[in-house]
Amino acid sequence: MIRLGLLGCADIALRRMLPAVAAAEGITLTAVASRDAATARRTAEAFGAQPVRGYAALLDRADIDAVYVPLPPALHARWVDRALRAGKHVLAEKPLTTEYGAAARLVALAEAEHLVLRENYMFPHHGQHRRVRALLDQGAIGELRSLSATFAVPPRPADDIRHREDLGGGALHDAAGYPVRLAQLLLGSALEVVGAGLRYGPGSAVDTGGSALLRRPDGVGAHLTFGMEDFYLSRYDLHGSTGRLTLRHAFTPPAGHTPVIRIEGHGGTRWLHLEPEDQVAAAVAAFVRAIRTRAGTADSEAGATSLRQAGLIAEIRRLAGARDRPGRPAGATSHHVSPSRCTPHERQEET
Repeated sequence: MIRLGLLGCADIALRRMLPAVAAAEGITLTAVASRDAATARRTAEAFGAQPVRGYAALLDRADIDAVYVPLPPALHARWVDRALRAGKHVLAEKPLTTEYGAAARLVALAEAEHLVLRENYMFPHHGQHRRVRALLDQGAIGELRSLSATFAVPPRPADDIRHREDLGGGALHDAAGYPVRLAQLLLGSALEVVGAGLRYGPGSAVDTGGSALLRRPDGVGAHLTFGMEDFYLSRYDLHGSTGRLTLRHAFTPPAGHTPVIRIEGHGGTRWLHLEPEDQVAAAVAAFVRAIRTRAGTADSEAGATSLRQAGLIAEIRRLAGARDRPGRPAGATSHHVSPSRCTPHERQEET
């Protein structure tokens, strides 16, 4: 039984990951760490775990084999590093870090310590994407010409950490990772960024959306768009020499969602209806399998995938350039506070 520790009471942990851990085989939530004792106690009681005050105290425990780190992106490098040095396997929320050099150091450390380090993109574990990959390999739309993918979400409350530059906020670190990771999944590892742009909403200290153009050596391109102040959109289209394939609800489908793949061709349009799957449960199960087989970054593609991801995001940032960014807003203030089970301080550090 893998004994898991939680570093922080992030919303995604409470809503999605901890229920999935509770239902999974081979893993149990042993302890919950928070900087606030009351928060740790409430969360631990809800999931039958022990409360711990402070992240370092949890890492010092001998009864913890692995940790889940859903802290804000800017805190990942520090706490993932400390967890690995404490001998714990790590499942870190995406992005692994906010800069390539830090990601490279963590991957190298996990490899040296023979520990599992996983960046928690859950959608690749959903079977709908394996089916799409199989259809491409079977020539369902002929030779692949291009990929177009979008992940955009409605505005978050003004106090959300995604609006905090110092905590690693912004659409590039949050929403962009999904279509970029998809491009790796469907187009392979030999991708380069050939164009990019970011936009900044009025009064925003962080980027609120953007787009990027990627290309692989054979000329197949990927047009990726992302945003966090938009109408919700989660889909991709693959254009081929003889048809087009479309998948909606691509990145965050609910567990009960029935995936539908649309294939258009010269002979008409057909729809493939797949069985519902829970990608959160699948991601937890994959982490458990990796630990059981000791398939850390030295033995798998996971580390290389995370490094390519970090490199592509960094290149999008570089190509977008400072010219796309207006002056930093002066005196931007929060006008809405959302309810939370965390303390006000932890809403900044752990959501």
